[in-house]
Amino acid sequence: MSNPDLPAGWPAMSIDQAHALLTQPGSPLETEEVVIGGVKTKVWKNAPPSLRAIVEAARAHGDKIYLVYEDERVSYAAFFRATARLAHAMADAGVKKGDRVSVIMRNLPEWVVAFYAAASLGAVVTPLNAWWTGPELEYGLTDSGTKLAVVDAERYERLAEHIHNCPDLLRIYVSRCRGDEEIAHPRVAKLEDVIGAPNDWQALPDAELPPAEVGPEDDATIFYTSGTTGKPKGALATQRAVNTAVLTGAAAAARNFLRRGETPPAPDPNAPQRSSLLSVPFFHVTGCMAVLNPSTFGGAKLVMMYKWDPIRAFELIEREKIQAAGGVPTIAWQLIEHPARANYDLSSLESVAYGGAPSAPELVRRLRETFPKSQPGQGWGMTETCATVTSNGAEDYINRPDSCGPAAPVAKLEIRSPEDGKAVLPAGEVGELWSFGPMNCKGYWNKPEPTAQTYVDGWVRTGDLARLDEEGFCYIIDRAKDMLIRGGENIYCVEVENVLYDHPAVMDAAVVGKPHRTLGEEPAAVVGLKPGAEATEAELRAFVADRLAAFKVPVEIVIRHETLPRNPNGKILKKELKELFAAEQASA
Repeated sequence: MSNPDLPAGWPAMSIDQAHALLTQPGSPLETEEVVIGGVKTKVWKNAPPSLRAIVEAARAHGDKIYLVYEDERVSYAAFFRATARLAHAMADAGVKKGDRVSVIMRNLPEWVVAFYAAASLGAVVTPLNAWWTGPELEYGLTDSGTKLAVVDAERYERLAEHIHNCPDLLRIYVSRCRGDEEIAHPRVAKLEDVIGAPNDWQALPDAELPPAEVGPEDDATIFYTSGTTGKPKGALATQRAVNTAVLTGAAAAARNFLRRGETPPAPDPNAPQRSSLLSVPFFHVTGCMAVLNPSTFGGAKLVMMYKWDPIRAFELIEREKIQAAGGVPTIAWQLIEHPARANYDLSSLESVAYGGAPSAPELVRRLRETFPKSQPGQGWGMTETCATVTSNGAEDYINRPDSCGPAAPVAKLEIRSPEDGKAVLPAGEVGELWSFGPMNCKGYWNKPEPTAQTYVDGWVRTGDLARLDEEGFCYIIDRAKDMLIRGGENIYCVEVENVLYDHPAVMDAAVVGKPHRTLGEEPAAVVGLKPGAEATEAELRAFVADRLAAFKVPVEIVIRHETLPRNPNGKILKKELKELFAAEQASA
């Protein structure tokens, strides 16, 4: 390898060789073939068969601390007691296997208990976006046919006037009501009247979960898509799909060892407890399926933040000896760039991983310089794939910093012609990314036409433009619908954004189409600068012009000194930025 940042002799084996070793018979990561929806599919043989099985496994972690939120500390034993108590209450309220139960709150210990209590009954857990307005929450509840909801006080305030429009909703539990606030609605009760406050869960009776038979192909969750066009769609996933990520993450970590010629460490029950700082919402598949489920199954500690704040993150990393952090690239940049970082002991960090937005290749180098013990990583997935499909970490990420990595051993990727979705394109060519594997959802809840368009014979048609190299590493080029066409010339937004990210002053960058009367649209950009950095529009345009063809240079760059607006999934809200330029055009 010519890359000086890589050790001599790396890689010790190919991706295919590493995956073959990891998945061989007798391995904890062994794979087998099963038929899902009439299609033969490779699956993890030893994945937890259901979310209920994850709850039962969590009980064995006993007095280890599981959830940390402000001054609240919940052990695994206390979590199980609260979960069993709430599951019995849900069952008494009429919840049974297949019923939809919504969880609507910010990241709180109660979110986790509500999620797993419903899941342990075989209910289809339907987390709704805590940022939604009252009408949006009403849509999610009525579209899913939710029977019972667990909400926090702020979400209840938004929802209260809409309850009468939700005829299927028979019971609402409200957590963290302010003071002695009374709730008069006959269908509403306080959650604390059932399970108490988090610090008191340890004193609850030690009870078993209510009986339920839940298998791998039973329905597990409905997560709503971002809704970039039209109403959000509920992606319906099975127990197997939801739990695939539990071993996918473990396989990616083990592959890094094999690629450098080392033996992955065997599970050690006496090893120090892993700890993660959670700065992404549970109501997104990344927070739930890529972080919460694997952490719960493995006995890790989750430290929750109400909202992202770099100073608070530094305090928590130091106090809780956090080993893993991340979310989106902006968070990683703030961990590096914030001037207060030097005031805290962050030496415990071993992993800073992110996704959901493009990241500059420079970020890998800066992370390694700032946190020498930390292995940077990123990956790709979507709501429709229950989070992680590809992972890129350690030396592979250093070697290919612009790739989201190869597919997991149980997944397959293809690049197909965007025109017909059939012709498979060779390595190196850009086309539409298709993803196959046991992590794929079944379809969209009660929406047969969108389901038929997206889910085809076990494959998910992602809508992403991408390419694969000869080793199977995936490179996301752009969302197909976000590609600009300027006078007949295609402009991939990510290509321009990556150049902007290379500028030393730029922390955030988004390229969108600005309407043009004759060309159709032109590229325009909004950038957020790093703390204390300065740059002019002319300087940034010249920087891009030095590196890309003239037709790709943004005709306008708006500079901001704060991070760009994002949805709860961490993705920049390009729709808002497009409207900014459209309004400017209309007033011209």
